[in-house]
Amino acid sequence: MFAPLLSAFVSIRSWFRSRAALQVEILALRHQLSVLKRSQRGRLRLNSADRRLWVWLSRFWSNWRSALLIVKPQTVIAWHRRGSRWYWRWKSRHGEAGRPTIDLGVRKLIRKISSANPLWGAPHIHGELLKLGIEVSQATVAKYLARQQRPPSQTWGAFLNNHVQQLVSTDFFVVSTVTFRVLYVFIVLAHQRRRPLHFNVTANPTSEWTAQQLVEAFPWGNAPRYLLHDRDSIYEGSFRQRVRQMAIQEVLTAPRSPWQNPYAERLVGSIRRECLDHILVLNESSLRRILKSYFQYYLHSRTYLALAEDAPEPRAIQSPELGAVVEIPEVGGLHHRYERRAA
Repeated sequence: MFAPLLSAFVSIRSWFRSRAALQVEILALRHQLSVLKRSQRGRLRLNSADRRLWVWLSRFWSNWRSALLIVKPQTVIAWHRRGSRWYWRWKSRHGEAGRPTIDLGVRKLIRKISSANPLWGAPHIHGELLKLGIEVSQATVAKYLARQQRPPSQTWGAFLNNHVQQLVSTDFFVVSTVTFRVLYVFIVLAHQRRRPLHFNVTANPTSEWTAQQLVEAFPWGNAPRYLLHDRDSIYEGSFRQRVRQMAIQEVLTAPRSPWQNPYAERLVGSIRRECLDHILVLNESSLRRILKSYFQYYLHSRTYLALAEDAPEPRAIQSPELGAVVEIPEVGGLHHRYERRAA
């Protein structure tokens, strides 16, 4: 009894959906005709209302590319990114004011006390400033401490090369969705053959969440000896405690020195240039699915200059006797893999 009713309900719902999609397509085509009529005597001119319409259609209509004829789909994506920049610029200018600036004299005094007393840390200098009637936070004191000269050590390049088999890097980067929501991506990269080991996406990263990602990256006691990351505060608390429990030694980069974590920074740059700069991200699950597809391509197909033009997972050389060259689309068609197969 219920099967015919359910079938009828599904049919009616699909009919309404197809009708709605047809009406949206008609709207898109009529709009393009009006733009062409308006631009008959000169070059094609699109105003801000035209751009907003197509950005809106790209967010709520999955087949918008098939109906777009007057401009390229990449142009609509560029409009959306421009709107995202305008939105965050407006929000930053009209939001609440940031932290008050520290007086130049106070900053010079902190550096002077720090230079004259190299054995003093931020808590000691903070106490002296309070006795002088200067109320600043201990974090502010730590920020403006004079950098002490340390004994010479090996270069970062030598360290990375000497420990490449026992070293992994972690890093965060942000991605903006079509609704201007900011998502955070956490990656774990093995330096040996530049192999991505783990990634995850969240809108609210915490120290506890980051520590759990490290456990998921090394689930069976195969943790590396060294872990390289920056000095972000998210790596404090629960994360640092979990790292000690896993017997991993942390290696911190210098402040404002992303070049000291080059492999992770290069991976983030490749993800943006080869994938995310050409895609509109809808939500967390969408971004997770896109990155999973890209990492499959990166790990098994993409050749890497530092790996003698090979992939992180080595690819066998195929001789011409194996057959003709075939093209295999990957990452939704953004990239392709080429193999030889018999006819």
